[in-house]
Amino acid sequence: MTAAARAATDATATMTPPEASDVASRWLDSFERRRPVPRRRQDKGSVDLNTTQRPEAGGRFAIWLIVEAARRFGRRFVRPFLYPITLYFYLRRGVERRACAQYLARIRGRPAGAFAVLAHIHTFSSIVLDRVILLVRGFDPFEVRLHGYEQLQAQIARGNGVLLLGAHLGSFEALSVLRQVRQDVQLKVIMDGQQTRDFNKLLYMLNADMSGQIIEVGTDPGEFALQLQAVVAKGGVIGMLGDRIRDGERAVNAQFLGAPAQFPAAPYLIASMLRVPIVLGFGIYRGGNRYDLHFEVLGESIQIDRARREPLLREWAQRYAARMEHYARLAPYNWFNFYDFWRSAAEPCADPAVSLAGGGAR
Repeated sequence: MTAAARAATDATATMTPPEASDVASRWLDSFERRRPVPRRRQDKGSVDLNTTQRPEAGGRFAIWLIVEAARRFGRRFVRPFLYPITLYFYLRRGVERRACAQYLARIRGRPAGAFAVLAHIHTFSSIVLDRVILLVRGFDPFEVRLHGYEQLQAQIARGNGVLLLGAHLGSFEALSVLRQVRQDVQLKVIMDGQQTRDFNKLLYMLNADMSGQIIEVGTDPGEFALQLQAVVAKGGVIGMLGDRIRDGERAVNAQFLGAPAQFPAAPYLIASMLRVPIVLGFGIYRGGNRYDLHFEVLGESIQIDRARREPLLREWAQRYAARMEHYARLAPYNWFNFYDFWRSAAEPCADPAVSLAGGGAR
């Protein structure tokens, strides 16, 4: 057993219920490492999946410039500059451009032309900008409509904690409206800060409280588990994304837009470990300054026992994929996984939020 595994086991020694040994094993299983998959030779015309090693489309100065302009001059001033940024991203990031066209062809049922791809990238750049505006000016510049919020409220009222599961679909940051309408409820988000180091560093400077609202993936597993347990013990909400796997993370297959794709198993193992319900949350961008925030219960009781682990994980992943597809069809340009999502050997990709502005990944 590695030192990290021993730390996770020791950290859960005082957790009851569930049984400490069961908690430790389930938690470690959710992030168990697999043997690395050899990179396959890229076929001509195919989409390169290893976007974590893609050259940056810009630099730190570009990130700083966009963030600083948004902070000083506001949303209306910066939005016209999204058009040249969109064009730059379209021309310089061929891999992401082709992946975008591939996705749009799947969801629309016909080939995607340049204008459709540009519209998709522009929608994404708009949401990246709004991510900054939300931090520095809150929700005042936006028109926000809530759908199914009573479902989230009902689960919070039970006092046992909630796992709020989103996707790279629309703006997950927009769901932080919960902090305004329910200031009595703790909300923390699981994030891999190493992937978006440059971009997040600037965001932390804009909002010093942000770092205290994040649970870092990749820290000591025992400390990570304790942080999750602490939020749940207070009846709080843990937010995470469920559509993109990390390097070496346990994954399961589910159908999405007519073909199998890989989804992380961690959300369902964590929900089972903590004995919390899963509520889906999608912040759909509707153009202009409008957002529709959708909440719905995916499952009130997620129990993943060892005997039926694989079929149960596939079942929950398929439920999630089906609902994600539903919302993707409502707003096709809100989908922001700019890599070949359906290729079984897909490696985790860089967060285009930073690539667009000129940085690393989320």
